[in-house]
Amino acid sequence: MIRRKRNRTKLFFGGFAIFAVVFVGAFLGIQFITKTGIFRVPGVVYYDESLTKEELAKLKTIFTEEVDLDKDVKISAKEYSTMPELHEGELLYEISVPVTDFYDARTDTSEFTDDEYKIISVEDLDFTKKLLAVDGEYYLDDFNSGATFRVIDFDSEKYDEEIAPLVTNTFAKQWPEKSSVLSLAQTGVTAMSRGMNAKLNSVGGDATYFAEKIKDYLSAFDLTHTSNESSFTDMATAHNICSDPRFIDVLTAIGLDIVELTGNHNQDCGNNAASDTIDIYEQNNIKIVGGGKTADAAAVPLELDAKGTNITFLAYNLSTGGATYGDTPGANQYYEENAVAEIAAAKERGDFVIVDIQYYECSGYASETEDTTCDYADSAAGDQVGFFRHLIDLGANVVVGTSAHQPQTFELYGDGAIYYGLGNLFFDQIWWPGTTRSLILEHYFYKGKLLQTRITPTVYDSNMQTKLLDKETAEWFIARLISARP
Repeated sequence: MIRRKRNRTKLFFGGFAIFAVVFVGAFLGIQFITKTGIFRVPGVVYYDESLTKEELAKLKTIFTEEVDLDKDVKISAKEYSTMPELHEGELLYEISVPVTDFYDARTDTSEFTDDEYKIISVEDLDFTKKLLAVDGEYYLDDFNSGATFRVIDFDSEKYDEEIAPLVTNTFAKQWPEKSSVLSLAQTGVTAMSRGMNAKLNSVGGDATYFAEKIKDYLSAFDLTHTSNESSFTDMATAHNICSDPRFIDVLTAIGLDIVELTGNHNQDCGNNAASDTIDIYEQNNIKIVGGGKTADAAAVPLELDAKGTNITFLAYNLSTGGATYGDTPGANQYYEENAVAEIAAAKERGDFVIVDIQYYECSGYASETEDTTCDYADSAAGDQVGFFRHLIDLGANVVVGTSAHQPQTFELYGDGAIYYGLGNLFFDQIWWPGTTRSLILEHYFYKGKLLQTRITPTVYDSNMQTKLLDKETAEWFIARLISARP
């Protein structure tokens, strides 16, 4: 009896030992096959040779020896000439754009040898450098081309669980795009009068005729500005600087958002016309700067807040007339103490400050030849260069002359940029080549920073239809203005 119990005990412990050995063997076998437990091999980071030294250095600050991965990850880089559609494991690492010197008239990389321009990150782009197009594609037009888009690819079976938490904050940057960049087109003199009044009747009264070749271009900007020097009135004729009321259709056709009233001809048609014209602008949701129904109204700065950028527009008349000094409509007269205070207040708010000036005019454009006299900013009455630079010294970021009937030179100065004269956008001065041209300043802002100001020349002929200047002529003309800089 006792012997039987001992045999049973031996069988029990023997069976248990066999079970334990089988269990442990199976457990360790599974670990060995699946590479887990004591046989676990940590995931390995493989760096592809497509990565740059800078990228490798950044990646190795993330994937340190302390990082314990379960699965391998293979990291590589790819470059695209258009914005790619990103898939799982892909992050946009860099957008690089071609730039040249601010004073270079060329506009496309095809005009350079490879070592004549630089490639920089969009993060380093600012108004002191000139952004170039790539085969006609300008990055700030659509943000999908005209640049190099570099993508880092993290190939891992556990990207969401293991890799994304490590790399997303470092690599998932916010880049400029159409919805976050504010585009503002500044244009020069508009004076739809005299010969344009006569032309309007000869084309059947449709004022959009004059904007036909430029309206789509200008209306594409978030904000479009012009300095209109003539008021709307039924008294408009072929001999006065007054506008037929139908000319409001030109301004709405180009998508005008901001009208500057610093001109010296807005009162040519009388105070009633000037006042009624302001009402017309307001009825068409066009913001006003540099003019008003009274001196107090005319002096109110225009504050803009759009797409994360705050801009203060200041506009003054320092010219041969047109200013209001009391309760009559007219332009905002320049007073030094006002400018000092208004620029300082705008800077205190953290705004980007644009100052427009209706300055004394240069009359050297009255020539049937290509007279370059007015290209030079010191050709006008008074010290135009000194005065405009003084406004930058006061804190303005950009200073623009809006009285010149012929485009003038431009320059970087201090911490800002100066455009001494923009010329005629819409006018009847078809007799002289200098007055048929103008400059469109195309400002691009991102989070309050001026990324770029592209200069696009326009021209009109005897038909008085404004259009963009062809590329070759535009570059010749810009080069001419650059050569005249102070």
